[in-house]
Amino acid sequence: MLPFTLTHLHNTSELDSNSGAKNSRFIAGGTNLIDLMKLQVETPSTLVNLSDWQDETRIVEHDEHFRIGAMVTNTQLANFASTTPGLSLLSQALLSGATVQLRNRATTAGNLLQRTRCYYFYDTAKPCNKREPGTGCTAVNSENRIHAIFGTSDKCIATHPSDMAVAMIALGAKLALVAPNGEKRTLPLRHFYCTPGNTPHIENNLKEGELITAVILPKQAVGSQYYHKVRDRSSYAFALVSVAAGLVMKDNKVSALTLGFGGVGTVPWYPETTINALVGTELTDANIEKALDAELASAQVYGSNNFKPPLLRNTLHKVLRALAQHQRTYPQHEGALYEN
Repeated sequence: MLPFTLTHLHNTSELDSNSGAKNSRFIAGGTNLIDLMKLQVETPSTLVNLSDWQDETRIVEHDEHFRIGAMVTNTQLANFASTTPGLSLLSQALLSGATVQLRNRATTAGNLLQRTRCYYFYDTAKPCNKREPGTGCTAVNSENRIHAIFGTSDKCIATHPSDMAVAMIALGAKLALVAPNGEKRTLPLRHFYCTPGNTPHIENNLKEGELITAVILPKQAVGSQYYHKVRDRSSYAFALVSVAAGLVMKDNKVSALTLGFGGVGTVPWYPETTINALVGTELTDANIEKALDAELASAQVYGSNNFKPPLLRNTLHKVLRALAQHQRTYPQHEGALYEN
């Protein structure tokens, strides 16, 4: 790890003075950034420590939404979401990620901003356009079993690792942001992340020095909810494929549906084509196949990850069948559907 200067931010009024340093990084839980600094993938000259920023450590309920402070830990959020039917999908996603120790430390905003776990991004001896623009993407023609099939380019095929972001996208989350000059704005999480294109080092739409202050989650429940994650071992592993879903059935047809796909996209993937194709239809195997075929028309495989389209297909069928059966048995149910 290279030497760095440490400063502290106590509230957003100090943002302007703290963001002036060149090559600076905000640090909250540090569960990803410290690892990257040890490997010299990240080499900030200044760290702005957010641990004294107490203003955003709470979850606040409003009439139409919940406001999740940026510094709320993943454990806090999972515990809150597990008792809130409209957010139970989020709880399932959070509890499927990392370990208890990491969830106790990791923060809401930090989780959204974690970097890819692509092997070649971490290996500084290998070319990587995301780490060093213009050097190439080793993954395209090498081992790429964990890599993306949606939103890829010949410059980068790294997946986004967050389970939480997949659930939040399915739940229609928005981000509250503040700039160093005090200007505030909100941005739908679906529009926050950037697919790689020709600039894979640009991963999101944060402006220079801008800070996430909170996540805004709508209150309305999306029927029965289910987050299912397929991975190489039962804990402490990133998704090969994951599906976040909320379903409402009426008269045996899909009345409302929300979805998010993880482990398959360069960004947490919002399958709008699949959703639009299924709403208003009977949830038959043929209709699910047709809807996913339309989504997969834009997908690309790279050899070692050729298994992902059929795995996604099987996972989506499993999740939607389970949710539909539950809705038929318990009409108007809202909340989590667990496997056991």
